[in-house]
Amino acid sequence: MMIDRLPALRLAAEHELREGILPFWETRAVDRDGGGFFGRIGADGRPDSSAGKGLVLNARILWSFSAALRRWPDPLYRDMADRAFRYLLEHLWDPEHSGLYWEVDSGGRMLQGRKQTYGQAFGIYALAEYFRATGEKEAIDRAERLFEDLEAHALDPTSGGYWEARGRDWGPIDDIRLSAADMNAPFSMNTHLHVLEAYTGLVSVSNRPRPRERLRALLEIFLDRIIDPGTGHLILFQDERWRPLSGVVSYGHEIETSWLLCEAALEVADEALSDRAAAAAVRLAEGVLERGYDQARGGVYYEAPPDRPLDTNKHWWAQAEGVVGFLNAYGLVGRDEFLRAALQTWDFIDAHQIDRVGGEWYSRLTREGEPIPDLDKVDFWKCPYHNTRAMLQIAERARTLVAGSGLA
Repeated sequence: MMIDRLPALRLAAEHELREGILPFWETRAVDRDGGGFFGRIGADGRPDSSAGKGLVLNARILWSFSAALRRWPDPLYRDMADRAFRYLLEHLWDPEHSGLYWEVDSGGRMLQGRKQTYGQAFGIYALAEYFRATGEKEAIDRAERLFEDLEAHALDPTSGGYWEARGRDWGPIDDIRLSAADMNAPFSMNTHLHVLEAYTGLVSVSNRPRPRERLRALLEIFLDRIIDPGTGHLILFQDERWRPLSGVVSYGHEIETSWLLCEAALEVADEALSDRAAAAAVRLAEGVLERGYDQARGGVYYEAPPDRPLDTNKHWWAQAEGVVGFLNAYGLVGRDEFLRAALQTWDFIDAHQIDRVGGEWYSRLTREGEPIPDLDKVDFWKCPYHNTRAMLQIAERARTLVAGSGLA
C-alpha cells in the first residue's frame, strides 16, 4: 500500500530540511561584513557581496527560520531568525512612510522604495511567524501595522482587490509589475495569493476582528473571481473590474493555491466556506494532475501559455508545492491518484532537484531532470521558503495521514 511509505516520507522530509536546506543558508548565505544575508549566490556557490538585498529574500528567510524554530527549539534557528528580523526592521522598514522597501543595496541603503503589495504581504507573513516562534511583541505590532498600511493604501474599495504596487509614499505609480516577466496589470493572482497567505498567518496570532474579515473577503475573491468557473484554472492577471487579461495556466501556482485555500478557510472557521474551498482545491489539483503533471517521471510542469507549447521545465518551488498540494487533495477525498502523485513528485525531488554536491536545490530542471546551467542558488526570488515550508508540511501531513489510517 502506498500509505505505508508515509512514515519514511516524514523522516526524509525532516532530514532534508535539517541536514540539507537549512544548513546551506546557515553556512553560505550569512553576510558577516555587509549585514543580513547575501542577495545573490551564483551557480558556482560563490556569494556576490555587491548584490542588492531584496525584501522577498529577507522576509522568506525570516519566515523559514521562524517556522523551523517553532518546530524545533534550536538556538541556531533562533540566531538566524533574529538576524533576519533585525535586518528587516533596521534596513528594509521605511521610517518615514511606514511599510517595507522593495530592495536595499549591499550596504543596507534604500535602492527601491516602492511598496509592492506582494512584498508587504511577505513581511506580514514572516513577522507573524516570528511572533509565533518567539513571542516578540514588536513583531506582531509591525505585522499589524503592515496590515493597516495595505488596507489603507493598497485595497481598492470598489472591487475589493489589492493593487499590485504603490510608490514609496503609497501614492499611485505607473509601472506596478512584480517583475519584468509579469504584466503591468492592476490585479494579479500571485499577489492576491500571498496576501491571502499572509492574512492567514496574521489571523492565527492576532485577536483583532478586522484581519479575519479581510481574510474571508480574500477567500471569496479567489472562489468567485480568480478561479475561472468554466475552466477551473486560475486567472493570472485581471483589470480593476476583474476582467481577465491573461490565458496562461501556471500549474505550480494552481497546486500551491489548492492547499492554501484550505488553510485560509480553517482560520476563517466557516463550515460552508471551508466546503467551497475544499471543492475548489480538489478541482485545481485534478487539473494539475490531468494536464500539468509528468505521469512518467513525476513532477509539476511550469506553465501552459495559450500561444506557445507547454513549458515542461520543472522549477524547484513548483515541485515543493506539488507534494503538499497532492497530499492535501488526498487528505480531502482519499483518492489514490493524488497520493501516488505526491510520492512520485517527492521521488523526483529526491533523485534530481536536490543538489547533493553544491547544496540546496537546483532552481530549474528539464523535464528529464537535468539542471539548467548557470542559474543562481540564491537571488531575489530563490529563497528557502518554498522548500522549507514544504518539508514542514509534508512531515506533518504524513504524520496525520498515518494516524488517521490506523497504521501509527
